[in-house]
Amino acid sequence: MFTVNRPENHTTPLASTAPSNWNLPNVLTSLRILFIPLFVWLVLDEKMWWAFAVFAALMITDKLDGDIARARGLITNFGKIADPIADKALMTAAFVSLNIIGELPVWITVVILVREFGITIWRFFMLRAGKVVPASKGGKLKTVLQTLAVALYLLPLPGWMDIPKLAIMLLAVAVTVITGIQYLLDAKKHN
Repeated sequence: MFTVNRPENHTTPLASTAPSNWNLPNVLTSLRILFIPLFVWLVLDEKMWWAFAVFAALMITDKLDGDIARARGLITNFGKIADPIADKALMTAAFVSLNIIGELPVWITVVILVREFGITIWRFFMLRAGKVVPASKGGKLKTVLQTLAVALYLLPLPGWMDIPKLAIMLLAVAVTVITGIQYLLDAKKHN
């Protein structure tokens, strides 16, 4: 870091130490957003193995970008905004696409998306009020269950797997609703 010596013997940085937006985590996040239309096309064209492969790759980049950003000190304002947008866009695309091809009941998508967007909007309002709402352990479990459930619906599995994959999806719906309610209850306690 460049410094300037002042007569008082204090040092002041000349250059900002904030990481550039042009870094690997932000590139991975951007690629995740750019590949969503390909994923949707594969689902709608019912190329399910390919759709699953793209979905898995995109979810791996979601994990990687966060890990790399934290490990290398590359957390940026762009990443803080783009990463959750990429996550919501991918999961929304997955649920809606599965509805369109008739693989998933519409009510599941409605319940999950109402919770996801409702909590996201609420978090933005809390942020404007100066309160940061961190992801909870339940929220992380919700993400894992939703990802697993979507992956199972993307895979062309034999008919005997219909009940187990529906059970996992229903568990994902239950945890999604419960964690949404828990966020609101916790916020009310702290006010």
